[in-house]
Amino acid sequence: MKFKKFFKFSLKALPFFLVAAVVLSVVFFPKAPAKAQTEKRVVRIWNVDTFEGGKGSRTSFLRRVALKAEKQNDGVYYLISGYTLDGANSAFEEGKKPDILSFGVGLSSFAEQSLPLSFRFAGGETDSGCLAYPWCGGGYYLFSKTENFEEAGATAVSKGGQNLAEVAAKLAGVTGECVESSAAYVGFLSGKYRYLFGTQRDLCRFQSRGATVYSKPATQYCDLYQYISVLSAEKRKDCNAFVETLLSEEVQSWLPEIGMTRVNAEKGTKTVSVFSDREALLALTQSLDRADFEKYLNKFLKTV
Repeated sequence: MKFKKFFKFSLKALPFFLVAAVVLSVVFFPKAPAKAQTEKRVVRIWNVDTFEGGKGSRTSFLRRVALKAEKQNDGVYYLISGYTLDGANSAFEEGKKPDILSFGVGLSSFAEQSLPLSFRFAGGETDSGCLAYPWCGGGYYLFSKTENFEEAGATAVSKGGQNLAEVAAKLAGVTGECVESSAAYVGFLSGKYRYLFGTQRDLCRFQSRGATVYSKPATQYCDLYQYISVLSAEKRKDCNAFVETLLSEEVQSWLPEIGMTRVNAEKGTKTVSVFSDREALLALTQSLDRADFEKYLNKFLKTV
């Protein structure tokens, strides 16, 4: 009988014992603090498009590359931002700069901030070494709706950025009217122009439309290169890791998805320094009518 009474008492007291046990465990055995997460190293990358690409977004492409680079390099976060040419220049004037810069011809402000790279490419060479290397490129083409490129007719030279389409046309022996990119494309398809001197942008437009168009590459000159530069000495290791990923075989094989190609310029192709400022580029376009145009131009152009 006494055992039964004790058992009943124990069952009634059990909840109180459980509560007491929990309280004591909190007081005498506090929970170990969670391990603090290591703060990620942030590498800021600006993408500045100064000429028309093929299709899609180069900024979005770099974000995809960033995800791959982060998986291969623990503890780093690559922050990709897209800037216009004027926006990048304004930010620089305010004292801002990225750790890595992706850009095309016409953005000269960052030359003095760029660090030497272990690569070599004429358009990125300066007295301080190679400060910029192209991670993708495009090209110039003469388009016709027939296979006959000898027939007389008006030509539209497509102009869509800081690139020197007029210079490319001149060196290719093509004369025509300089027209804004979209208007040149529409004018060519509508029959206003017999020929179109354009770029990879037009090639992608024709493919998207399903239009039958013939093309002849113009390889005498090209400035349709998107370069990469490293500006941060402090974050050099993480910056180099991103550049290596960007230039890897796997990533370079993705370029057709944005209508661009890996840079493998034909021998003898001329280009202009990617760090040329607007005034220098304007002077080159204004020299087209000079009798000694090619001789004058050679003072500024580099051979790839």
